[in-house]
Amino acid sequence: MPVMPGAEAYHHAGGQIGVLLCHGFTGSPQSLRPWAEYLAAAGMTVALPRLPGHGTTWREMARTGWEDWYAELDKALADLRGSCAEVFVMGLSLGGCMALRLAEVHGDGIKGLVVVNPSIVNDAPLLRLAPLLKFVVASVPGVAGDIKKEGATELGYTRTPVKAAATLLRLWSLTQSELGKITQPVLVFHSPQDHVVKPGSVRILRERLTGGNLNVVELADSYHVATLDNDADRIFAGSLEFITSNASVPLQRD
Repeated sequence: MPVMPGAEAYHHAGGQIGVLLCHGFTGSPQSLRPWAEYLAAAGMTVALPRLPGHGTTWREMARTGWEDWYAELDKALADLRGSCAEVFVMGLSLGGCMALRLAEVHGDGIKGLVVVNPSIVNDAPLLRLAPLLKFVVASVPGVAGDIKKEGATELGYTRTPVKAAATLLRLWSLTQSELGKITQPVLVFHSPQDHVVKPGSVRILRERLTGGNLNVVELADSYHVATLDNDADRIFAGSLEFITSNASVPLQRD
């Protein structure tokens, strides 16, 4: 299946600090590419995989589910851990949820987390019916492109495959149930004006991560896809500062 131009995976071989970046549901690596390139320029080894079913067609995505997407990230994490001394994981939206899930599973194998508008709860009551709805409706309108910045666009699907969306309920449930396992430092960038993910996800993180390892930064001038929005530079610089503050090995700039 041909990949949409601009939706390709990205990898950069850099120093001993590795960063795994996780894009969101129905999106593509394009939404995180500037962030990835910024971290690569700072000397890090960076992996930004294209999740199965993404960056092609929503019909292909309908043949995949959260286990497929998570497996792709888990493999990329293993590769980074094999070549880097320390690894940080970062993600946008559902990619933020999967970053948190990776931390729950791998514990000390992940040094820290940076998530942007993470999605860890069901914000759409109708989605509870998706396991049944998928048999009568193939797709619903998409959620990509929630950006405030003039002229900025996200490369994502205009339709959301219901069959794939139905699998999210299990991922959210698993992630919520084990948030207490996360002891690494967690930096959350949160847009109050988010038309895709409601404040409930950040509220749950505040309630469950009570060990002093959570820091939430508000993005007043961005919508959901903040990595392509007006506050993108704050995210990039903030994530680099987060890494330098928490890494125990030095950056190696090119």
